[in-house]
Amino acid sequence: MARADQRVKGGLYLRGLLLDGRRKSMQPMAGRLGMDHQQLQQFMTSSTWPVDTVRARLARRAVAVVRPQVWVVDDTGFPKDGTSSPGVARQYSGTLGKVGNCQIGVSVHAASDAASCPLSWRLFLPGSWDGSEAAGRRARCRVPESEHHRPKWQLALDMLDELATVGLRPAVLVADAGYGANADFRHGLEDCGLAYALQVKGEMAAHAETVAERDAWVAKQTTPPARGT
Repeated sequence: MARADQRVKGGLYLRGLLLDGRRKSMQPMAGRLGMDHQQLQQFMTSSTWPVDTVRARLARRAVAVVRPQVWVVDDTGFPKDGTSSPGVARQYSGTLGKVGNCQIGVSVHAASDAASCPLSWRLFLPGSWDGSEAAGRRARCRVPESEHHRPKWQLALDMLDELATVGLRPAVLVADAGYGANADFRHGLEDCGLAYALQVKGEMAAHAETVAERDAWVAKQTTPPARGT
């Protein structure tokens, strides 16, 4: 951060996240820090600082400290009472264990036996936040026009691509069946040359690629000719 006041407020914001207290929104955090919450709010919502650069530096630092054996892709639900927060909707949350009114954040974590730390994260925008009927609340929440609904697995692949551009790649990537059961996600990992261990659903059938190709060829050769040919 180029300006001294930005560095000071950035440090205060991080301290506020680490202090005791259940609520981590601006006003409660500012109260614990003994500062005006509007200053903290302005720093996060209006101040111009290079988010991508800061995120990349934090990711490099986290990998150096955690020394992860694996990276973890997961999503987390944040319960909400109203409908004004960006991305809030009635949707399934693993955190809640049910469908509820919440936001969903998708994250990539570095994990070891000793620690886990997020390397990157994205807010999931449900499809209900796209389209003309959502224009009013998108404007009130300052959702950029470029941001639209993307599947959670695609957000995860986007983050992995961005981390790769700053020289960070996992030894092995793990995720639950919410991601592992998605063929597009698995193919995306393979296209990136990433090793992975993914949970899948019990009813899923799997075959070695060579076996699938052989069976398709055998089926084609043994199909009886159509009547009249």
